[in-house]
Amino acid sequence: MADEKRKHVRVNSLNLSHVAVGERDETVKQAIGRTLNVSETGILLETHFPIAAQQNVSLTIGIEEDLVEMKGKVVHLIDGETGRFEMGVEFINMNERARRILKEFIREYRQIKPDPAA
Repeated sequence: MADEKRKHVRVNSLNLSHVAVGERDETVKQAIGRTLNVSETGILLETHFPIAAQQNVSLTIGIEEDLVEMKGKVVHLIDGETGRFEMGVEFINMNERARRILKEFIREYRQIKPDPAA
């Protein structure tokens, strides 16, 4: 099994997300997707269309009762067998409110569902 190289813990979490793909400050495609897992620095995002690696995206993610907005960059794409696509998205711009909500969500989630490997 490969060694874990991530700096931040990821938690499996399904959260609805609005995804907007832009080029030159103009939205060219948008849809509803969902997160499959979440960390302080990125997400695994599932959508019904692929988004190319290195493409910038704007995200609005529903985390419990809050909507948090952030920008990210797709770092890898997995072609799903179910007609859905999974993309690793690294956060590149997030305000302090979004960062605080995300950190608190991960902290609370880990208290409820502790890591069995720990």
